[in-house]
Amino acid sequence: MQIQISSDKNISMHNKLSNLIQSDLNRILNRFKDQLTRVEVHLSDENGDKSGAQDKRCRLEVRHKRHQALAVTNDSSDIPSAVTGAASKMQRLLISTFGRIQDRNRSLTTRASGEGQNLVLKSEGI
Repeated sequence: MQIQISSDKNISMHNKLSNLIQSDLNRILNRFKDQLTRVEVHLSDENGDKSGAQDKRCRLEVRHKRHQALAVTNDSSDIPSAVTGAASKMQRLLISTFGRIQDRNRSLTTRASGEGQNLVLKSEGI
């Protein structure tokens, strides 16, 4: 899973922040690391130089090996919280999306194999 981080001109990226973001994403999205090819992190400061509540935005886009890209956005008062919130949203989205796909595939496999069908046993000579 490759992680790409970009930011607007109002957010200064440095190694410490980059490492913090990468470790957070690896920790939260670890369950899906073999299924994801790339995670794109887009950081922005909505108010520019002004301060304010909920003015930092993190948009996460993930590219899956076999499915379309998924994206979530989270706003917070600071970058680490925005990233953690977006990663948690993405984790829930991945769980629900791939859980549904897995359930659908399991259902199709069960029907094709005949499992779960009601069997009627005939009694002989009773």
